[in-house]
Amino acid sequence: MNRIEKVREYVDIVLLNMSDPAERRCGYLHLYGVSQACAMIAIKRSENVELATIAGMLHDIYSYSTLDTKDHAHKGSLMAREILNSLCIFDSKEIDMICSAIYNHSRKGVRHSSFDEVLIDADVMQHCLYNPLLDVAEHEKVRFENLKSEFGLQ
Repeated sequence: MNRIEKVREYVDIVLLNMSDPAERRCGYLHLYGVSQACAMIAIKRSENVELATIAGMLHDIYSYSTLDTKDHAHKGSLMAREILNSLCIFDSKEIDMICSAIYNHSRKGVRHSSFDEVLIDADVMQHCLYNPLLDVAEHEKVRFENLKSEFGLQ
């Protein structure tokens, strides 16, 4: 069983039910983009690639399902826990790891566990590479510069 695809099936249902096509497009680009960036960063840092990819898929599921970004990281970690428990394919330690990363992903100015840092950096990477002609947000500049250095980018 491919657990990443099981989570993607769930996320796709949420996104397909969005009535606004622009928001739906944004959801697909961001969730899949962060998920792929999580995989790349996790491989580079020798973190759990499967769980990081899943954390990326679910990190903003609350925002896209409710169209509410207020306290979305904390509310999203609760929603992700419900989703992961409902799928019955993850153990409690795996769920805790994924939900911790989601809970902390908006706190970019603070250092977290090495696993949580994968999602935080993947979120920054997707924001900055979505349109590289736009200015990098002030609160993401240091992390983005560190990521470029880590990956040998100019």
